[in-house]
Amino acid sequence: MRFAYPDGHEALHGVDLRIEHGQRVALLGPNGAGKTTLALHLNGIHKPDSGSVEIGGLEVVDVNLAEVRRRVGLVFQDANDQLFMPTVREDVAFGPANLGLRGDELDDRVAAALEAVDAAGLCDRAPHHLSGGERRRVALATVLAMRPDVLVLDEPTSGLDPAGRRDLVSVLRDLAITQLQITHDLPFALELCERAVVVSGGKVVADGSTADILADEELLHAHRLELPFGFDPRTVRPSQTG
Repeated sequence: MRFAYPDGHEALHGVDLRIEHGQRVALLGPNGAGKTTLALHLNGIHKPDSGSVEIGGLEVVDVNLAEVRRRVGLVFQDANDQLFMPTVREDVAFGPANLGLRGDELDDRVAAALEAVDAAGLCDRAPHHLSGGERRRVALATVLAMRPDVLVLDEPTSGLDPAGRRDLVSVLRDLAITQLQITHDLPFALELCERAVVVSGGKVVADGSTADILADEELLHAHRLELPFGFDPRTVRPSQTG
């Protein structure tokens, strides 16, 4: 797959990637590598200049966009981009209501989404009064309420304190859904994702187990990825990285 922006900058070239149902995959790489550009192809915000994108066998083309965008849920880096209603309940209900859900069916959908992210007690709160971690979980609930098949999160731990980060990891680990995590937080990637893909210069340059990739110091250095000081993925079990 190849993609260039209108100014001629080729953001992706020769990308070939398959993610299996139920996998949690970390998408790693330096700033400007093409990670977010790649993710935005998954629901048709961007379209490849050559090659194709498929979600569950459905090609991402104009005629399929409504169903593609139901299947693929994007959670943006800034939760405020997804929270704009007076209450949490209204934010989470917004998408399903636009699909035509009403009454008890809509209420059940909202309740299930908030329960999934451990935010049921926030339903009557104003989103702008929530903590950063709470807003991130509510933004995730707005996407889960659409019952997607694939969840794409852009820098999900950005700006979170350790407790908020730990809560988010717990929520994401319990979700039985295909996940693509775009992140610079390498311990988070190790904790949550068994597989990691490194994108650099618009290409996939590595694809393998997260533990093996994070233990490759030469690979990390070549693509401007850094582990926290003192963190050694070779001596830390994934369950211990929280």
